[in-house]
Amino acid sequence: MAKVKSAYFCQNCGYETPKWLGKCPSCGEWNTFVEEIIEKNIPSVVAFSTSTRNSKPQAIHTIENQEHVRIELKDKELNRVLGGGLVPGSLILFGGEPGIGKSTLLLQMAVEEEKINVLYVSGEESEQQIKMRAERIGLTNQQCYILTETNIQNIFTQAETTQPELLIIDSIQTLYSSQIESSPGSISQVRECTAQLLRYAKQTGVPVFLIGHITKEGSLAGPKVLEHMVDAVLQFEGDRNHVYRLLRSIKNRFGSTNELGIYEMLGTGLRQVENPSEILITNTDSSLSGISIAATLEGMRPMLVEVQALVSTAAYGTPQRSSTGFDSKRLNMLLAVMEKRCGFKLGAKDVFLNIAGGIKVDDPAIDLAVVAAVLSSNADLAIEKNIALSAEVGLSGEVRPVNRVEQRIYEAEKLGFDKIIISKYNKGIDQKNFKIELVQCGKIDEVVRALFA
Repeated sequence: MAKVKSAYFCQNCGYETPKWLGKCPSCGEWNTFVEEIIEKNIPSVVAFSTSTRNSKPQAIHTIENQEHVRIELKDKELNRVLGGGLVPGSLILFGGEPGIGKSTLLLQMAVEEEKINVLYVSGEESEQQIKMRAERIGLTNQQCYILTETNIQNIFTQAETTQPELLIIDSIQTLYSSQIESSPGSISQVRECTAQLLRYAKQTGVPVFLIGHITKEGSLAGPKVLEHMVDAVLQFEGDRNHVYRLLRSIKNRFGSTNELGIYEMLGTGLRQVENPSEILITNTDSSLSGISIAATLEGMRPMLVEVQALVSTAAYGTPQRSSTGFDSKRLNMLLAVMEKRCGFKLGAKDVFLNIAGGIKVDDPAIDLAVVAAVLSSNADLAIEKNIALSAEVGLSGEVRPVNRVEQRIYEAEKLGFDKIIISKYNKGIDQKNFKIELVQCGKIDEVVRALFA
């Protein structure tokens, strides 16, 4: 009989130690060690049949390049974030908050792909529940197979029978391997199941999606080594009070991590938003003060967002500074610049800032739009609707240039704006190349004159 051994694992980073410790020496977190039963003497048996080969070292110049043909998905937003399609044999970790739409998005992708054989494995829902959700989405696919199973060995057995071209696991925390004695969701089980799925993906060439839970801090649950094992880590985020969902790439071995996918949550599933600028800008007939339009970039994707500001006299002595979707510390810095360099008295006033649509923007090019919205609300003067802004503001009050300004200008031009205010220090920008009027400014004073003259 094999001797059963136990060890202590850090639930944050996966560090293993034979005895309990109060503080993890790897990640520095306190009270994260949990005892798990491990079985060292059972040999690791691969539960799927593959052809083995003896690896030998090769000179780098003798290795032949093999062109990987990506699987182009019908979901264009997911294609963009993955870098142009799904690479065969890749292992992708898909994370997000509970109820954000992870399972809905991947089930929607599974039933949309009619040309490839898809195996959707769920350890959290029954077949009837998945069928109800698929009917609500309104899509059916005879090539999509549903399996409710949590044993990793049984999943490989069914995969060998079905021969899928795409495997979806919902979720990795529900799987367990009979080779490990600990409970599902533990560090040992998550690491072992992911390692077996990684071997399956690499040896069969089948791409695998893993849905992963996240902790209350917002990071992916499980050991940190989980993110190192996979080829790509996608984060699905958004505010439950808003209908928009953002798909970001945190890690991608086969593409850029600067791409962004945008979806709209509807009763019939997730709708792809191909032109987010038209949705994020409020279409109103009346001109209102405190509203400006910023030309920003989310990764490689240009879009226009609406910046809303409200400036009022502080009624309780200490002025309030509040921002939604924008860094509050940067807002305080911009307010200090406006007061020190430009003479606007904002020290005794409450300032509230909001980025419309429930999205978060960390692009420095939004600085000038924030300044314009605050000054517009302070003076109660509306900014013309056909004006967009895109520039960074420095501590001395200068209007600084931003990268890839041509993309921002073309996006404003495409949406019908007549004028865009940028920094005069942007090099190589010629008015002849654009139909939209370019207003180039070097100081905030010049921007004020251009907006409110």
